[in-house]
Amino acid sequence: MSSGPGRRLVLHVDLNNTVVAADAVSGQGPRAALNSFLSTVTWGRAGAAGEWQWVSDRPSLRPPCPDALSYYSRHGRDPAFTERGPGRRFRSLHARHLQLLEWPGRPHEVLSVQGDPSKRYHLLLPAFLRLLDALHRDGRAFAVIFRTFGTDLPRALRAVSCALQGQHPQFPALRDVALPVDLTPGQIRCSKREVVLTKGAERLTTREDARKLYNYFSSFEGIGGFQDHFDWWARNQFSSRGGKPLWIDPHDSSVHHIFIDDNIRLDDADTIVNPQVFSERGSPSPRRVPTSELYDVCLVQTDLLQAIADQDYFLRCVRRCEENYDRYLSCREEDTPSQQWDGR
Repeated sequence: MSSGPGRRLVLHVDLNNTVVAADAVSGQGPRAALNSFLSTVTWGRAGAAGEWQWVSDRPSLRPPCPDALSYYSRHGRDPAFTERGPGRRFRSLHARHLQLLEWPGRPHEVLSVQGDPSKRYHLLLPAFLRLLDALHRDGRAFAVIFRTFGTDLPRALRAVSCALQGQHPQFPALRDVALPVDLTPGQIRCSKREVVLTKGAERLTTREDARKLYNYFSSFEGIGGFQDHFDWWARNQFSSRGGKPLWIDPHDSSVHHIFIDDNIRLDDADTIVNPQVFSERGSPSPRRVPTSELYDVCLVQTDLLQAIADQDYFLRCVRRCEENYDRYLSCREEDTPSQQWDGR
């Protein structure tokens, strides 16, 4: 059985607030996108008179106490979160991370983006480019598949292509990474009957055998991207049932699929990926599993603040998943109940 570094990695990576601190659909630049993210990872509760009361001064992906609510769960995502109201408490934190996003030196027409009138910022987080560089240096076999509901796939793919041509001032060695970049995005569309993947002349469906899409992604080469089905997610009340599909086969030890997205949450009623596991060897039909079964195993909830501040962040996330995946597979081989992973 292949393990850890010997296993091929297929990284399914969200764009907005994961490796891109901006949102083309809503028109949010880095300042607004960072504010929006902060509103999802700060926690409080309503007081007796209905006023908002903070229960923690520290952002976190998960609630710091049982009855804590994220600000966004009560008030929605706020692109001006730290500029008014209760969110002003986190203004200095926002300013510090926004400064870390500033582009160094001369602007690049693709790799840097305009933010404030006098500032330009990284389009792709340096931590993501560091991940590509580190995996290449380690001799790993890997592919990257951008998975987004938005419309900014072409821009992100062009940016990665420029970086792999050695045009990023902080990562010139990326020119040595021999990964082809497919600049043509595909689509994934979901219904009660099937999931359909289209890309150019290619068309695959899960109607008779979900393994078709699993095999497609497992053998994917280089870097590419797919627009997932936002309307289906919305029709399923933004739950895992309508989320971006991910197929896992624990009987196939040659490949490890990892999905990285800031909207992955342990609450299956409020998460963005629909994980499905082929429990029986060779079965064409997977079973839906709770996020908790694969959290920090095949599912990574992005901490945008850490991804901005620590260039090794994504690399550490991948390594943690690989360690946990080895244990996950061992549990299954020993025919013991699957451990419910919660990141501890």
